[in-house]
Amino acid sequence: MSDWGPVFVAVVLFVLLSPGLLFQVPGHHRCVDFGNFHTSGASIMVHSLLYFAIISVFLLAIKLHLYLG
Repeated sequence: MSDWGPVFVAVVLFVLLSPGLLFQVPGHHRCVDFGNFHTSGASIMVHSLLYFAIISVFLLAIKLHLYLG
């Protein structure tokens, strides 16, 4: 059996934390902008740090596993 948990978590977090897609921290006009489809260097850094922190929690602390097949 193969473990699809890390793949599923990584793909979902990548889509949700893409800067400018759902939200952007820091935004151009406010601290948080929603759905503006723009990005900046600072927001890329913040979103990558958030991605690393959340994926570390899910994969190392919670040990999320999903076995298919």
